[in-house]
Amino acid sequence: MLSDALPALSDVPPQLLALLLAAAMAAGWVDAVVGGGGLLLLPVLLVAFPNAPVAPLLGTNKLTAVFGTASAAAAYARKVRLRHRLVWPAAGLALLGAGAGAALAGAISSDALRPIVMLVLAAVLVTVIVRPALGASADTARFTPRRIAAAVLVAGAGVAFYDGLIGPGTGTFLIIAFTAVTGMDFVSASASAKIVNTATNVGALAVFAANGDVLWAMGLALAACNVAGAQIGARMALRRGAGFVRAVLVVVVAALLAKLAWEWLSGVL
Repeated sequence: MLSDALPALSDVPPQLLALLLAAAMAAGWVDAVVGGGGLLLLPVLLVAFPNAPVAPLLGTNKLTAVFGTASAAAAYARKVRLRHRLVWPAAGLALLGAGAGAALAGAISSDALRPIVMLVLAAVLVTVIVRPALGASADTARFTPRRIAAAVLVAGAGVAFYDGLIGPGTGTFLIIAFTAVTGMDFVSASASAKIVNTATNVGALAVFAANGDVLWAMGLALAACNVAGAQIGARMALRRGAGFVRAVLVVVVAALLAKLAWEWLSGVL
């Protein structure tokens, strides 16, 4: 049962609804370029409804994200040549991985995983900064069957499981995985990540919906703005290229690392 702390959409004050819609649009933009839209929308939901149980907010965030990532994926697919041998097997596996993560979300403490995720993010940030050529252009020689299989496992199992379990930064992890493992450029990696991220969102949403942890009216309202932001973000990434995606990637990874570090230190202290 949903808590009374979660009002119906019609009961949300106009100022608060405007903030939520703006956050959804900004999250769609960020997610379409480099992933990590959950950095924006989920905290706003948590602040807007401080007494609400977390699960319905996570489920509502996933409902919103499904539409945004699918919209961005469609925009990319019209302009970017997808690596089908990688994208579709990873997306299929991601459905299962994200569902498993969402199912275990209550059984495994995210606090225990936070330091590990922070270390991975720090390594990603250092790698992107010290290797300016990473993702600048495609390295087709590295797109081998062995690397494809490795990327499918990392993205479809590891990153997807993380998305169902915790969530924020999933699209960013997917972009780095595709770029580092298979030699994709950042724009192609972002396009591929959107398809896999759509699958992870669907897998996690199915579990939340089965448990009754989705606010459908609010989620669909937020989704409309999320789609608008995603379309703007995808078009900007396609127009401005890998350098633009790389710059946004550094900012988003640094922000996600700072957010997780603050949460971890607040819990420790």
